[in-house]
Amino acid sequence: MAGDGVFPTHPFLRYWRASAVSGLGTYVTLLALQALVVLTLDGSAVDVGLLNAARWLPFLLLGLVVGAVVDGRRRLPLMVSTDLVQAGLLILLPLLWWAGLLSMPSLLVVVAAYGAASVVNAAADMSLLPRLVAGSDLQRAHARLDGADAVASTGGPALGGLLVNVVGAPLTVLLDAATYLYSALTLRRLGVDEPPARTGVTVRDLLHDVAQGFRWAYGSSGLAPLALTAHGWFAAHAAVMVVLAPYSLVTLGLSAAAFGLVGAAGGAGALLGALVTTVVGRRLGTGWTVIACHAATTVAVLAMVAAGSVGPGGAAMGLLVTGQVLYGVAMGASNSHEMSYRQLVTPDELQARTNTSLRALNRGVVVVVAPLAGLLADTWSLAGVLALAAVGFAVVTVALAATPFRRVRVRA
Repeated sequence: MAGDGVFPTHPFLRYWRASAVSGLGTYVTLLALQALVVLTLDGSAVDVGLLNAARWLPFLLLGLVVGAVVDGRRRLPLMVSTDLVQAGLLILLPLLWWAGLLSMPSLLVVVAAYGAASVVNAAADMSLLPRLVAGSDLQRAHARLDGADAVASTGGPALGGLLVNVVGAPLTVLLDAATYLYSALTLRRLGVDEPPARTGVTVRDLLHDVAQGFRWAYGSSGLAPLALTAHGWFAAHAAVMVVLAPYSLVTLGLSAAAFGLVGAAGGAGALLGALVTTVVGRRLGTGWTVIACHAATTVAVLAMVAAGSVGPGGAAMGLLVTGQVLYGVAMGASNSHEMSYRQLVTPDELQARTNTSLRALNRGVVVVVAPLAGLLADTWSLAGVLALAAVGFAVVTVALAATPFRRVRVRA
């Protein structure tokens, strides 16, 4: 259990290794799936939007209920079992491709099922960490996890781009399946005491639990300003993620390997953000650190827009990489403060419900915005959608700065 006064603990380090390895595979697959849609299946920006929507749709449909269920279960066994399920689903993709059955519909079905398993895994994962480390260590723990994620987001896209060039997108996802297997085997050895699972829960009890988590997230907890602006952030982020691949591969004429390097630049920025975030947070406070990160994200997307105005070539690549680095720095520096603040003010028995309720609605925003952004990009302009995303990030920055959250300061 958390609170033995030592950080990092051995259970946390094992948990961190599992997260780092599976995170690397995830970033490889994220690039591989986009390349699969654009290059293997000759898809458009709309198809990339549908891919993103299929991945996050289960969070919208299942997230609220899953959070309530997980709060009544032991969290570690759920993480292990869902790691195994995700590995099995990813193995299906190269099998479908080999059999000549891989198409957009079959891809979307597998990705949606993968997303459903991810809902349970994420709910258990986010609510397990406060049981591994003391509350005073949560921000540092999240910063370490963000650092590992940043390394993965640096090496994953570059490795993914290389593998796509060498073996093709369908076979590249096998690496992610292997990382999920490693994660499951590592987590099985994690020593953590957890309360016994609740029994005799009725549907009425479950609905009451869902409502309780929702009321806490948007009511008396004080999380509402952060939660509502996060929804706006995810809308802008969804637009960026939809158009970035076709914008880079088609408008700017980058190869898959070059696009992987662009993603790696974002990961390098995220690593830098994770390394400096604790120091920055001590100087600026939790609230202003998050607000400053949102402002940096706005500037980052504007740099990506500018890349299209200079045409294909080294200058465009430089602006795109600059934008990705700054985008990564902002994400790497903000997440640990947002997550630690949310977990510190939330009781253990509400952790999964609160985290999953907010995540479900954030992913619900992605489900709605991603296809619309793809449609708008196909009928209007890829660069225009990026510009709209920059406006969205700017609005989020100003809105959050106008709330009492700006004064929040969590000791790290």
